Parts: sequence; structure tokens; C-alpha cells
Amino acid sequence: MKKILVLGAGRSSVYLIDYLLQHAEVQPWEVTIADLSAESAAQKAKGHPHARPIAFDLNNSVLLQAEVQRTDVVVSLLPADMHLPVAQACVQYGRSMFTASYVSPGMQALDTEVRSKGLLFLNEIGCDPGIDHM
Repeated sequence: MKKILVLGAGRSSVYLIDYLLQHAEVQPWEVTIADLSAESAAQKAKGHPHARPIAFDLNNSVLLQAEVQRTDVVVSLLPADMHLPVAQACVQYGRSMFTASYVSPGMQALDTEVRSKGLLFLNEIGCDPGIDHM
């Protein structure tokens, strides 16, 4: 079973999470929905058997490392200025990452290492509507 980590369960996450959960049984996927608010993550999970809602604080580096390690791909719907520590953990543990934000200088600086590890980092890159509205 592939594991997808979705960071952020705010208003813009609804469509992406619904899409992933609709396809979770067929694919099969486990979708971890991580948000500062455990209640918000649980609401977005809607009790789906392939959903794993968790409380998540980006400032907890131990939790960030553990969640990135246990997943196959990370989707960050966090604010743009919060992507870099997530991206660095993804590079460290060899995980691909998708964001709903444009490429920042910090993300761009990781390009060579991402490519050398054969990872895929996909940012919004001007697509509107983007992955957060999939």
C-alpha cells in the first residue's frame, strides 16, 4: 500500500483530500492527513478507512522526520514559507514532494540534489487551478 502524506487540512485541501480518498481503495493508498488541528484533520478524513488523521506541528522536527520517513510521497498544502523544512526532510529520506506554491529560491536551491536522487518535486509552477483543487 502506498502512503501519501498531506500536510495541511485547511479550506483549500478539501478537494485534494476527497480526490485521494475516493481513489484510495482502488490504488491502494493510505492517506495521512496532518494538520495543526487534530479536529480539522479528522473532519477532512470523514472516517474513511484509508485515512489517517494526525495532529502535526511543523516545529516538531522529530514528528516531521518520522512522518516523512513512513510515507512514499508528500503533498504540502502549508503556506509557501513553510515548505522548505518539509522539502529538506524529503530530500534526506528520498521522498518526492508536491506543493501548491510557486518555486521559491529555497526550493530551487535543492534542485541539483533532488535530481541526483531521482526524486520528483513538483510545485504549482503557474497551474491554476492547481493540485489543491484537483
